[in-house]
Amino acid sequence: MGSSVTETPGVTITGPLLDRYAEILTPAALDFLAELHREFDGRRRDLLARRADRDAALAAGGLLDFLPETSAVRDGDWRVAPPAPGLVDRRVEITGPTDAKMTINALNSGAKVWLADFEDATSPHWENVITGQLNLRDAIARRLELTTGDGRRYALRDGDLATIVVRPRGWHLTEKHLLVDGERIAGALVDFGLYLFHNAAAQLDRGAGPYFYLPKLESHLEARLWNDVFVLAQRRLGLPVGTIRATVLIETFPAAFEMDEILYELREHSAGLNAGRWDYMFSVIKKFRSRGREFLLPDRNAVTMTAPFMRAYTELLVRTCHRRGAHAIGGMAAFIPSRRDPAVNETALAKVRDDKTREANDGFDGSWVAHPDLVPICREVFDGVLGDRPHQLDRTRDEVKVTAAQLLDVASTPGRPTEAGLRNDISVGIQYLAAWLRGTGAVAVFNLMEDAATAEISRSQVWQWLHNDITVDGTAVTRELVERIADEEIAKLDRPPGEYADARRLFLEVAVADEFVDFLTLPAYERMP
Repeated sequence: MGSSVTETPGVTITGPLLDRYAEILTPAALDFLAELHREFDGRRRDLLARRADRDAALAAGGLLDFLPETSAVRDGDWRVAPPAPGLVDRRVEITGPTDAKMTINALNSGAKVWLADFEDATSPHWENVITGQLNLRDAIARRLELTTGDGRRYALRDGDLATIVVRPRGWHLTEKHLLVDGERIAGALVDFGLYLFHNAAAQLDRGAGPYFYLPKLESHLEARLWNDVFVLAQRRLGLPVGTIRATVLIETFPAAFEMDEILYELREHSAGLNAGRWDYMFSVIKKFRSRGREFLLPDRNAVTMTAPFMRAYTELLVRTCHRRGAHAIGGMAAFIPSRRDPAVNETALAKVRDDKTREANDGFDGSWVAHPDLVPICREVFDGVLGDRPHQLDRTRDEVKVTAAQLLDVASTPGRPTEAGLRNDISVGIQYLAAWLRGTGAVAVFNLMEDAATAEISRSQVWQWLHNDITVDGTAVTRELVERIADEEIAKLDRPPGEYADARRLFLEVAVADEFVDFLTLPAYERMP
């Protein structure tokens, strides 16, 4: 891979410059990215170091709790900015990567919002990063269309489309194909900066705005960093303060104890909070992975939103949001409808309906789905509760009182680890990584839409069971057992075993190594071109 020194001083592109890339990687856009990097990358690195310090404290026996130094924020009487245009009614949101087909299908789906995902549902191949930006720009200009190899044509429908909300990568990931002064730019700033620079004005002209979902924050200080990024970016592009709006995913265990503070830091730019259930489960395992059975979860697919610790988390999220005038958005329905098995569909769709009914009745203002076929179910459920109202912010849930002990009560989760669960974790993890390394970040496995978050649960659960002397159906979880099951599960798949060799090697690296790797995407990214 060659390097290309750009017209922007200090900026180097190490990825190939393919057709139309120059439309995105303009000198002015690169100058904007360079300014963001030089201003904020030091703080980003410091905050990542703070994460490591907290992890060390938890490993030494510490616990999470509400912060005494921010009690005035929690007790204060303040509210976030009113909902922005296009984000008033969010009763159903669809998520997915920014390839052309998904972009068109999501915008046409009937959902109120599309989470255009550069994070967990996108494998950060250089081509995905830049073509995703091109697809968004073309969609906003109403010129995006696609004809596939089998002759199928996809085009945007006339009339209203879903509101675009972009999810950039988390603070921990970097972009190796864009360097500033010889250093990689944070992937978060690349995804955010390129989208904002090229589309803010067009979105405002269309009565919406530049909106974002912020992933994997672990503290209000990380939210403060984002807020400062927003302020500088708006000033640099001549946008009024508050033009940018952001919904924060509460998908890490520490963030659940700082919901008020996160909203407060972003209050001029806040669009609410989301219950990111899959990453939340991963974070629970990750933060207390060496603490034995106190924080042991049963099989991944057996953990439901009615588990006490998950119930406490979602109840607190709704109460916190509505007290502050912010939207509360529910979690993902990851089921992928099957055209070949009506019985599977009937059972799974009933579970989706039950899940969305619980969320709507609990006070959520909307929820996520992963497939266009689930939009009608989610919308029907929320229509039944909301009626003609765009949300239920007036349901402040004052009766909800959640303690730190309730959030930490993982041990009372029903179920136990089983060999079937271990096999599922290993098979899903390897299948997902094989697709991710090939450039696909959202993968249908066993009728579920798997992304980086669900793969993280799989590999971290294997690590936890292995390093805490857990047995499954009377058999100790050992490295030898994990390796044997990996080979047995690969043998069941459609592709030749050799096509899974790299994924198998990577999965074992992050699932059985002595040291726990923070994110499986970190070593995986270094294996990409």
